[in-house]
Amino acid sequence: MAEAVRSLERAFELLEHLADAGGEMALSELTEVSGLPMPTIYRLMRTLVNRGYVRQEPSKRYALGPRLIKLGEGAGRLLGSWARPALTRLVDEVGETANMAILEGDEAVYVAQVPSRHSMRMFTEVGRRVRPHCTGVGKALLSQLPERRVREILGRTGMEPQTPNTFTDPDALVAELARIRERGYAVDDEEQEVGVRCVAVPLPGAPALTALSVSGPSARMKPETVDDVVPVMRDVAKRFAAELSPDPS
Repeated sequence: MAEAVRSLERAFELLEHLADAGGEMALSELTEVSGLPMPTIYRLMRTLVNRGYVRQEPSKRYALGPRLIKLGEGAGRLLGSWARPALTRLVDEVGETANMAILEGDEAVYVAQVPSRHSMRMFTEVGRRVRPHCTGVGKALLSQLPERRVREILGRTGMEPQTPNTFTDPDALVAELARIRERGYAVDDEEQEVGVRCVAVPLPGAPALTALSVSGPSARMKPETVDDVVPVMRDVAKRFAAELSPDPS
């Protein structure tokens, strides 16, 4: 029984290594990052391939398999439900609309929202997909990736301007992401929509790249308001991330 459990743990670790590497790795790379013997990795990967959770490319590299999509979609829907109490607390304390988004492929996808109680409020449809370069949550998500992957995403999506404030130069955005990592939060300063300001924070330790945000009219979400909002958001993000973490017991 103990050996079966250990094999299961190792299989999940290999899947996580694949995800961390962008979804695809060679057997030698898996051996290097996992520290496991190559025969053990080969045996586990063959089992995962046979179950559809991993696929082997013509190049012999291993990639995340299509069967994971169904699991991910189901977990994503539940993640939105789990987030509602945290987002409700943000609305109660900040007064503006609160959102949660994940990075799916090259896009930020909104998976949960709790609207502000103001008559004039921001509304984003759950399930909406946006390019990450022009949104607060998008930049908070990109800030959690290495520069190489950020540039790959930007190369595929382009950086179409949504407003005069939108970042359209990859180098400028990469520099902004470095500042976001340093200070721990991102600001959408009317970059997606004129008259709307958004603040977003990464969700540390989440099972997928995730960010929380609050957004409102620029007349209410003034630059000085950001200083008051960020500590609340960090606290909510930290608590919610702890709820998502596996129970060490």
